[in-house]
Amino acid sequence: MRFPDADHYVALEDGPEVEVRVQGSRFLGQVVRTETEDSALERLQQIRRRHHAASHHCWAQRIGAPGETRERFDDDGEPAGTAGRPILLQLRGEQLHDALLVVVRYFGGTKLGTGGLARAYGATARQALELAGRRIVRLEIALEVRCSFEDLGAVETVIARAGPDVYRVEREYDPAPRLRLGVRRSRGADLDSQIVEATAGRARTRRPGQEDG
Repeated sequence: MRFPDADHYVALEDGPEVEVRVQGSRFLGQVVRTETEDSALERLQQIRRRHHAASHHCWAQRIGAPGETRERFDDDGEPAGTAGRPILLQLRGEQLHDALLVVVRYFGGTKLGTGGLARAYGATARQALELAGRRIVRLEIALEVRCSFEDLGAVETVIARAGPDVYRVEREYDPAPRLRLGVRRSRGADLDSQIVEATAGRARTRRPGQEDG
């Protein structure tokens, strides 16, 4: 399930815990949905408490939309590059977002070596991902339009022609028309230009964080 366009991405839902055994060690992996780093930390602490007797609690996270994704990982005492990074590579390779993937290890007495560790953590992460649910996140931009009552018909016509590219419209009419739009991200700039053109520049548009345009 992939959307190779600018308007959608695939995020993860909570998944079940999976177990992989390698030479006596138990590797338990789980995907949890998270959209902020604070919530990721909270979910990680919950897993740590549940598996307080585990030798290592290794993890990786990818939070945010494509182009602004924040990635982090932690080997939690395993040799550098053998745990957190293999977990992250599974998330990155599937282009999955808004998730924390945790793999805990109960040491079984046999050292696996750096290559063996990387394979074990990567395999556990992969199995956890296979069982986690997916959801499609729709990307949009917010656009606010201010116009006169005389130009309102022209603005509404542009919006109507945009059809499904406009996800929502909130309207206020006191003291003058103000419309707040949620627009498909790749169509935002075009719709903005069409509104300005349809009203001969009289309608004023702005996006959050910008001055009136």
